[in-house]
Amino acid sequence: MNNTQPHIYENHLPYVQGLVHRRLESIDLVVIHCTELPDLATAREFGKRVHYPVSGTGNSGHYYIERTGRIEQWVPPHKVAHHVRGYNERSIGIELDNKGRYPDWLDTRRQIMTEAYPSAQIRSLVALLLHLSAELPSLAWIAGHDSLDTSRVAASDNPVVLVYRKRDPGPLFPWPDVMHTIKLERLKP
Repeated sequence: MNNTQPHIYENHLPYVQGLVHRRLESIDLVVIHCTELPDLATAREFGKRVHYPVSGTGNSGHYYIERTGRIEQWVPPHKVAHHVRGYNERSIGIELDNKGRYPDWLDTRRQIMTEAYPSAQIRSLVALLLHLSAELPSLAWIAGHDSLDTSRVAASDNPVVLVYRKRDPGPLFPWPDVMHTIKLERLKP
């Protein structure tokens, strides 16, 4: 096991103090996402948007990993980030910089994700997962966003057809490589 702590750049969102506080012992799940945007700067703009006026907070993950492998923390682990329906209170959200289905997420012709995850990004993800496992003893599970949010919505190009709302991290995510190195188990909801 690699005990080297990855370098994590703190880049907290402006509303981070408005997010709900939680005990670190309550975290038992990591959810892997991809941004489905062209770059991290665009993801940051989305992350800063307020979607919950009462708390003044928005949707984001805890950690973001650029294609180069640079890791940023946008929300500290002791705060509940809004990244996956029904699992936020117990999970850490990790977003990988990847285009996914961008810019036509719900178009029936754009449901195949074609951008591979660079090896530097996956190495940083594994390092972060090993670090989180050491820091959060209750961490036991890992899942892709697509396995936790299986809802379907009307396609943007044909409202009669239903498409998956979330497909990330997608079929090109190297689950076997990641799972071979870490001690977490895949969550089967």
